[in-house]
Amino acid sequence: MKRILHLALLAAVLGLSACSALKPSATGEVPSPGAKAPAEEPSRPSENVPTVRLITAQTPAVRTYRKIGARHIYNKYPQRIYKGKIPPLVYAVVVTETDVDSSGRVTGVHFSRTPSHAPEVSGKIAELIRDASPLPAPGKLGAHTYVDTWLWDKSGQFQLDTLTLGQRSR
Repeated sequence: MKRILHLALLAAVLGLSACSALKPSATGEVPSPGAKAPAEEPSRPSENVPTVRLITAQTPAVRTYRKIGARHIYNKYPQRIYKGKIPPLVYAVVVTETDVDSSGRVTGVHFSRTPSHAPEVSGKIAELIRDASPLPAPGKLGAHTYVDTWLWDKSGQFQLDTLTLGQRSR
């Protein structure tokens, strides 16, 4: 099931990256329908319009690094890890896209899924990821985007999808 979700996410990202309407312009802005040509002074990208980001394909090396990155986060926050199987209805599910440079330093944290009912969780996760930087160096893989899903309990404890023990049936 996880593999199907990851493939669906990858297919959606690749499909959107091919869409010319979503390609950034020279100023980095995503053009909106009917938009006029930019003025002489380049403007900043709108925070309301998402930019297209390319996610590293899920090769065996990327999946291996994903486990290494998740293990690093678990080791950094052992008291925050939810022990055992997570409840069937977790408080929040957040998909993070963490940009990592070739030395493992976190250069950006983005979200492809955030919970509208728990907006505070995304900020807490971004802080945890930045505080865990640097992650282990990705070696030959080099700089890339480390993608993981955070399963967040109401208690503030979490599991990462990469290392989850699964969910209880009740």
